Amino acid sequence: MLKIIEEKNNKNFIIELNSRNTQDYKKITKSVEAIIEDVKNNGNRALAKYAKKYDGFEEDNFEVKDYEIEKAVKEIDRKLYETIEKAYNNIKDYHKKQKRRTNTYKPENKDIILGQIIKPIKKAGIYIPGGKAAYPSTVLMNAVPAKIAGVEEISMITPVGKEGKISPSILVAAYICGVDKIYKVGGAHGIAALAYGTETISQVYKITGPGNIYVSAAKKLVSGKVGIDMIAGPSEILIVADKNANPEYIAADLISQAEHDEMAASILITDSHKLAEKVNEYLKDMVDKLERKEIIKKSLEGYGGILLTDSLNESLNIANEIAPEHLEILTENPFEDYKKIENAGAIFLGEYSPEPVGDYFAGPNHTLPTSGTSKFSSPLSVDDFIKKTSLIYYSKSSLEESKEDIIRFAENEGLTGHANSIKIRFQED
Repeated sequence: MLKIIEEKNNKNFIIELNSRNTQDYKKITKSVEAIIEDVKNNGNRALAKYAKKYDGFEEDNFEVKDYEIEKAVKEIDRKLYETIEKAYNNIKDYHKKQKRRTNTYKPENKDIILGQIIKPIKKAGIYIPGGKAAYPSTVLMNAVPAKIAGVEEISMITPVGKEGKISPSILVAAYICGVDKIYKVGGAHGIAALAYGTETISQVYKITGPGNIYVSAAKKLVSGKVGIDMIAGPSEILIVADKNANPEYIAADLISQAEHDEMAASILITDSHKLAEKVNEYLKDMVDKLERKEIIKKSLEGYGGILLTDSLNESLNIANEIAPEHLEILTENPFEDYKKIENAGAIFLGEYSPEPVGDYFAGPNHTLPTSGTSKFSSPLSVDDFIKKTSLIYYSKSSLEESKEDIIRFAENEGLTGHANSIKIRFQED
């Protein structure tokens, strides 16, 4: 089921893996640019055109009405409602610990005040994939940190089918989170609407949330006009395991990512050839019993693999090189081994912490850096919904004490106007 790769070929596999992460935006950039320009200039009229074209949905307002939310809250299965609420509380508790506050300080023996002002972004837009599938967990993961940061207005967009209905679970998640406005619009045109505003949809200052290649391309094109969280690539899981790991659990966890889409990557790294063979046996037994078996098979065959190594240390080193979105450590001493990991979006320790626990329920954000970007970026957090402003105060005596150094810097850079700004304050009348 998964190709087993000997140690000497590991590097070639990693090169092939990384090549999948390059989304070819060139083919679609012109069409996405045209959509963005159309929405920018024609607002709701353009949105209606694209909603009809891509979703078969005819509408000219798009905003979800209160009665639709009330109906979803009333009709949703109560157990599911309670589950969403439990997940919300876990996510809220985790993200509350990330909140920063404005701070100032005075350097010792100086009449100087320095500081950092922390303020929330005023308006944020969150994109929730929709249509055939429903992702209430994505609503929670985006809206909760925005609310905790103090965002005044959260606008949520999600595509719908020709019936114009949003899944009750998405509406309930938005209701629990306190999302301010919900719109039935998706795709590149939805991103454009958030970035530029229309007669119905308020312009926002930052857009977060995952989407297909058209959504990603649109986010990339409007970044600069508005902030964005990241350009997410295909999902991925990497499992580092030793000979003591449970092969049945590993097979199930590899499948849990492979079912996302055909380009998802599911990788096992181990120093046990016996474990590798057992995992493949379980994969063969499991895949055909699952609803998304065709997607799983293509994903595992196209981008999955089992990398064999000489030692656990080598396995951990390769994990750092790949820098996965999700990393499971199924070893004898995971609490020691995780300390050797430098690059990962999220780390899951031990056989009872599988990746879906993080996707849905534990509390840490499931919007994670993909495609090796965990080498320099982080999961979505409260920090993504705040902005920082520096604060500086110098008294006359403090500036006088530092003036020669500042003037010297300015003149060295050839910026005599900067130097003069300091000098003029100490010229004799």
